[in-house]
Amino acid sequence: MAYILLAVLFSAEVGFIIFDQIRKSSKAGWSKRRLIVNAGQAVLFALMLAFPGIDTSFRFRGLMILLAVRIIFAALFAFINRKKDIAKKTSGRIVSLILSIILISGAMMPAFIFADYDGLPLNGPYKVDTCNAILVDENRTETFENDGSFREVPVYFFYPSDAEEGERFPLVVFSHGAFGYYQSNVSTYMELASHGYVVVSIEHPYHSFFTKDTDGKIIIVDSGFMNSVMTTGQEGTEEEIFEVAQEWMKIRTGDMNFALDELIKGADENDTGDYWFADDIAKADTLKVLGMTDTERIGLMGHSMGGATSVEVGKERDDIDAVIDIDGTMLGSITGAEDGKFIVEDMEYKVPVFEIENMNAHKEAIEAEQTGYPYPNNMIRKNADVYYGTYFEGALHMDYTDLPMFSPFLGKMLGSGDVDNAYVMNTVNSLAVSFFDCYLKGEGRFSVEASYQGVG
Repeated sequence: MAYILLAVLFSAEVGFIIFDQIRKSSKAGWSKRRLIVNAGQAVLFALMLAFPGIDTSFRFRGLMILLAVRIIFAALFAFINRKKDIAKKTSGRIVSLILSIILISGAMMPAFIFADYDGLPLNGPYKVDTCNAILVDENRTETFENDGSFREVPVYFFYPSDAEEGERFPLVVFSHGAFGYYQSNVSTYMELASHGYVVVSIEHPYHSFFTKDTDGKIIIVDSGFMNSVMTTGQEGTEEEIFEVAQEWMKIRTGDMNFALDELIKGADENDTGDYWFADDIAKADTLKVLGMTDTERIGLMGHSMGGATSVEVGKERDDIDAVIDIDGTMLGSITGAEDGKFIVEDMEYKVPVFEIENMNAHKEAIEAEQTGYPYPNNMIRKNADVYYGTYFEGALHMDYTDLPMFSPFLGKMLGSGDVDNAYVMNTVNSLAVSFFDCYLKGEGRFSVEASYQGVG
């Protein structure tokens, strides 16, 4: 419907210019008809709100503002030019048409970049609420700044809002991918919370697309980090990948370990402590969530680099009960590189791990196994006490996030395949619930197919 709306608005502009050119209007006549056309476009938009795909969300907010501003200016010029009988120049009409098309196209751009997506239906018995805080790690200096400030780790809670008094729920901590965002897999957090989990999505400042610090300053992804991920991943040698991967993992595992320690301490002591930053309302909500969090049952999960972070922290700690790696190369298992090959740690992995790969990564893992190339995911697959793995036919890296549903355009640009994104994420979310139910709640037996079709 957005394309139809755009076509109608363009048609109105072109029709107006042709009609006025034929009439050879004066400036007074031009201004009066300009006001009528602009008002008519606003009325048209209001009528089209009755159709699916057209709404008053942020996707069309720019257009609504533009239509309102154009009516105001058209009314002003109609008043100023009401007595001017000077003929309107053809060049002025052409300039007006070009400017109108540019303004309308720009205002409607969000409607084409973003979809009419309002989340996936929840299947659990609980309603879900959210709150957030920022953890300040006074034992680590922020390496992306030169002002001596401490490392900050924003944490976002998704939890059962209608839990009964005294109910306690397992904790699941999520880590986003490179240039990701704490809401990258919000449908997963919501589904888990609706099934009786406290989910904490942690954000990695300067690795995240954007976040806020304790001063309210917006922190965008660091350009050096973005460049190193893009260039090293595409052109870097194994030696170069190992070098930068160690830096990435040190920051991310430090963030997750710190967040876990503070979450556990806060839940055990029912106190947010000195390292928590939040206003009074958010702090009260956080205390309520910590009070329902069972830190004796902890799961980790993440997408891409966040999956690698979860696997590594799961290996380091003895209080983690289950790990899900969503399409992440397990960088923490790489201990070096020599002669164009990784040196991969060959050690036992005691925590149950569930790996979800994209189709291409799955094929590369098989090829590495056949050729004897030391691929880290294959090593953990071989050594884990309990391992499950699957992939989706046709699915690419970003298909395991909510992005393609929120913005098909950005999803394609960053790497999504020709799959039914809602089906893929509904299946991923269902598997996550089943896996954690088994290994955190001791409910049922987990099973997974070797692969799934990308379209249900």
